[in-house]
Amino acid sequence: MSKICEYLMPYKSLIGGWIIPKNICDEVINYYEKSNDKKPGVRYLGGSKESGVSVNTDIKDSIDVYISGNEVFKLDNYFNCLKECLQNYLQKYTYANNVESFSINDDVNIQYYKPNGGFKVWHMENSGSQKNLHRHLVFMTYLNDVPDGGTEFLYQELKVKAQKGLTIIWPAYFTHTHKGEISKTNEKYIITGWYSYDRKTDG
Repeated sequence: MSKICEYLMPYKSLIGGWIIPKNICDEVINYYEKSNDKKPGVRYLGGSKESGVSVNTDIKDSIDVYISGNEVFKLDNYFNCLKECLQNYLQKYTYANNVESFSINDDVNIQYYKPNGGFKVWHMENSGSQKNLHRHLVFMTYLNDVPDGGTEFLYQELKVKAQKGLTIIWPAYFTHTHKGEISKTNEKYIITGWYSYDRKTDG
């Protein structure tokens, strides 16, 4: 029996939405709170890894925890739900699967935003830089309710409210330029990451 239910988004937005159980969101927040490796959110600059990273709270103001491959099993319940969300997305938008193979290859990021925090500027997840060139689809789950916060998509003219359990998937490219809808009064937790093309090596 499915643990998720669809949250209807405009079909032509190419954004899919599903609600996962609230207790699973609580598991992710609990993982975050217990972590001893919280770091200020960073923004990658320029077109190559040599350009480095910076923390600029005028652009992105968050405290993040990165989940590497050997830690993912601790959030099995979340990733099992996410897998089902992806399968539903690919049934809805079949040509998103008519590409090279892809999977979660990079660290997954749990982010905490205090009131007035957020990703404040328009951005995309694949800008062609060496850091993000392989990104195909983006996923994000709101881990708590934020009545006056969420995510705004520029070209879709769409604001998605932060609702606990709402998981959205969308293309990583400029077509889905977006930014956070900043709450002045509420904190926000999300978990987010990317389905990236699998790197192939010669030989």
